[in-house]
Amino acid sequence: MSDTSFNTLEDKVDELIQLCDNMKKENQVLRDDKHNWENELKSLSDKNQLARTRLEKVLQRLKTLEQV
Repeated sequence: MSDTSFNTLEDKVDELIQLCDNMKKENQVLRDDKHNWENELKSLSDKNQLARTRLEKVLQRLKTLEQV
């Protein structure tokens, strides 16, 4: 194998290593983002359920007042 071919191969391997490192970093950022979005979804879902429960109680009280 000539020096030129070897150097070209070595450069390509270095590029692949760098690409792999970049993809690992990007993947971690995406995993962190996913985790944050899941937490926000859980929080909003909990708030939605609380609002629904409160609204149901208010509606029930209004129905009770109508019957009086």
